[in-house]
Amino acid sequence: MSKNKPRTLVVAGLGVGQILAWGSSYYLLAILAEPVTADTGWPATLVVAGLSIGLVTSAFVAPRVGSRIGQGHGRRLLILSAALLSAGLVLMAVSPVLWVYLVAWVVIGLGMGTGLYSSAFATLGQLYGESARTSITALTLFGGLASTICWPLSLYLVSEIGWRGTCGVYAALQLVVTIPLYLWVLPRRRLNERARENTGVAVRNVDVRPRRPSGTSVVLLTSIVTLSGLITTTMSVHMFTLLGAVGFGMAAALALATLVGPSQVGIRFVELLFGKRHHPLWTMAASVLLVGLGLGTLSAGLPLYALIMILYGAGIGLASIAHGTVPLAVFGAEGYASLMGRIALPALLAQAAAPPLGTLLIDTIGASATSTTLALAALANIGLVVWMMLLTRFQSVRVRAASVLTPDASGGKRAIIH
Repeated sequence: MSKNKPRTLVVAGLGVGQILAWGSSYYLLAILAEPVTADTGWPATLVVAGLSIGLVTSAFVAPRVGSRIGQGHGRRLLILSAALLSAGLVLMAVSPVLWVYLVAWVVIGLGMGTGLYSSAFATLGQLYGESARTSITALTLFGGLASTICWPLSLYLVSEIGWRGTCGVYAALQLVVTIPLYLWVLPRRRLNERARENTGVAVRNVDVRPRRPSGTSVVLLTSIVTLSGLITTTMSVHMFTLLGAVGFGMAAALALATLVGPSQVGIRFVELLFGKRHHPLWTMAASVLLVGLGLGTLSAGLPLYALIMILYGAGIGLASIAHGTVPLAVFGAEGYASLMGRIALPALLAQAAAPPLGTLLIDTIGASATSTTLALAALANIGLVVWMMLLTRFQSVRVRAASVLTPDASGGKRAIIH
């Protein structure tokens, strides 16, 4: 890639790839599960379990992927992701029996772990260093359109060529759109070398040593991201059941649910415009607060259901941005890709566990009590974010105080950038 390749073009190329990656993996079964079950006679629970298998697979490859991106191999891994998604979709399209279908989800899971948000964020972090925040935010605008674009596309394809043909079309799109796009917009050389060019500004008497993340901060951040994933995946999978418990039929519940997508995209656009004015931890705080307000209002039984969907949608819209930008801002660009992979492991496992866990809760304690449980979990997440903010503030003050006593070679003082 040329040095003068515009950043907007890089983000747009990654964004199109993300739309197709999410649409042909995470969002695929929302439309295909019923046709697959009807056509094959396979148990619906096992058909839907394919996604959980994919998420578990992606969780276990994520740390290794993050480490490899940290070594400068983001371009190769994103291209490999598209190839794996294509291979998995082809295998799914031709699967004659259930076990082959489930193996196909293992392959798709490898593609998910190699090429969804965590990998794309890590690649941008390696490419642009600590200036990647705006690019990450812009990328989530594309990701937020995945269901809006791919659900209607999947529905049309299924009606025209069946679920197997739909898988074949998505496989072809990975090969003829995503891979050429990544080859074009991403640099050939190691991304960490490019990052040093973008961020390596010579500053006199300034120590630019990398920040070492404290164990407590990493555990807190991982807990926040994991709990967020558990809450939002449970809510997404069981939203219609929870709304049905308060008296909404399917048509009315679907109309309410359509408010979530525009809320996600709208709040991300606001963050893109004004995000530079505040620390990403405030974005994370706003995210968990909005989700907490939405779920709290639902569990309280207040008849403000449109507002609930808007608050919830805005909260999860900010969550994707915060999960990519907070590690970069708090811990720095050095080791960012590796850290993203480590955080992704428990978060993806939680997402995989969320659908059956939600079903168990609803069957055991009922839909109303499940809503209350989710609201309490969201409240706990607010507490974790507050703790993270206080801890980060304390560490920053401590580092600044220590820098006053750090002499340079000439006997003067040097500041430490944090």
